[in-house]
Amino acid sequence: MKVLLDIKDNKAIHLMEVLKGLPYVKAKTLSGEKALLIEEIKEAVDNLRLVRRGKLKGRPARELLDEI
Repeated sequence: MKVLLDIKDNKAIHLMEVLKGLPYVKAKTLSGEKALLIEEIKEAVDNLRLVRRGKLKGRPARELLDEI
């Protein structure tokens, strides 16, 4: 299982030490850019799910490409 945590910087160092001390946990830090990218991808996937359920209106890909 993978878990993404958002922790205040002053508390993160201690928690990372605790997690690294557990033999069954692989812990690594993410840069701010990677964390933001993960959040944006998650939001895009959530929006896609809503479009498929009919709870959010989608736009054709051609329409998006024409804007570029």
